[in-house]
Amino acid sequence: MRKVIALAGMAILPMTYIAAEGYQVGAQSTKQAGMGHLGASLKLGAESMHFNPAGLGFLDKTIHVSAGVSGVFTSVDYSNGNYKHSGDNSPSTPLFLYAGFRIYDNLSAGVSVNNPYGSAMNWGVNWKGAALVQDIALKSFSIQPTLAYRITDRLSIGAGLMMMFGDFSLSRALISSEYLADIAKVNPALQPLADKYKDMTPISANLSGDAGVKLGYNVGAMFDISDRVTVGASFRSKVQMTVPEGKAAVTYANETELKPILGSQIPPLDAGTFEASLPLPSNLNIGVSYKPSDRFLISGEVQFVGWSAYKELNVQFSQEVLNGYSIKAEKNYHDTHIYRIGGQFAATERLDLRLGFYLDESPVKKDFLNPETPSMTKLGSTVGLSFRPLDKFSVDLSFQYITGFGRDGSYPLPLPTAQTNTFGGHYDVHAFTPSLGVSYAF
Repeated sequence: MRKVIALAGMAILPMTYIAAEGYQVGAQSTKQAGMGHLGASLKLGAESMHFNPAGLGFLDKTIHVSAGVSGVFTSVDYSNGNYKHSGDNSPSTPLFLYAGFRIYDNLSAGVSVNNPYGSAMNWGVNWKGAALVQDIALKSFSIQPTLAYRITDRLSIGAGLMMMFGDFSLSRALISSEYLADIAKVNPALQPLADKYKDMTPISANLSGDAGVKLGYNVGAMFDISDRVTVGASFRSKVQMTVPEGKAAVTYANETELKPILGSQIPPLDAGTFEASLPLPSNLNIGVSYKPSDRFLISGEVQFVGWSAYKELNVQFSQEVLNGYSIKAEKNYHDTHIYRIGGQFAATERLDLRLGFYLDESPVKKDFLNPETPSMTKLGSTVGLSFRPLDKFSVDLSFQYITGFGRDGSYPLPLPTAQTNTFGGHYDVHAFTPSLGVSYAF
């Protein structure tokens, strides 16, 4: 039984982000957030380091610095019959910082810092899906030194080295109220305890860990077909993040009452460590932009996300925990597309207005829909503006509203219950993301 409970409590280390599909964050630029968060075919100065490093080769200033922060506010609802529950999520605050330098007329370099992946989800301790997830938080950071070379006046190439690191925490029920009710049927002496905790999670597992630095790359090319049409493509590689020595702990709803009775059934999670790895998917971006006039710019882009790299999650325990037992949790993600379109209009010499839309497909299959990742295809609508009180200084504002196409699905429970061996229902997701940025170029 100890091994069964351990598998139930540790089978999945979810890492997700509710405002984007999977756990990929779309908040690397305030300006681009205002026009659908695209940029593979746009000359964005230092901010090109994320969207297409080749764009840095068209830097027309000696130095360009850009920084900003976003606030991600989400609303997540679950329902199944008469049961309804909403997540209580604190805002997430992804940030970005870019600094680009023109070394020669055709050679530029720079460095960027941003949060390309992340997680923020809190369902509460005692909700019905606690056996799968109670709360989770993941922070990831990318530091990317970049070099770009403009081969001709119209053609540029660029490459960056992505150095990825981060940390996470997760809580989930180790023994749920439903499972306690089930074992009380076998052991009637536990029935009073099962009745008392029928609406509470008796025992939870808490996991946390730091991922070491892993390396990837970001490469791209950009070409001006004419003075008004530009095409671009970029590729960000997959990065396999690993938590080498994660820590685990056990918490009780009432330790004094529960530990003497159930403590012997709980594996010594805090006696050792665990190792787990998670792929950060590759991204291929292909875009085209068109300037019908000097004041108006439109762009379209398709993003191919390599989610199929996430087939399963492997967890390896140290020898102190269940004699080094290892487990695999199926994920079976599939590759997806993100379709983006956006426009920018120079209303005055000091004011630019932006508008954009994107459609982000879900990588999660219906029968693997977990409340840790209430994944569904989402539509993003964006607006933004830039105001330049000084010629060299810009203040940027944007707002994204993201609505999910409500979805039904289920996921296998780590422990069987008398009623079902899956947890299913209907999920709805909405989010909005305001962003503030500033940039300076000289």
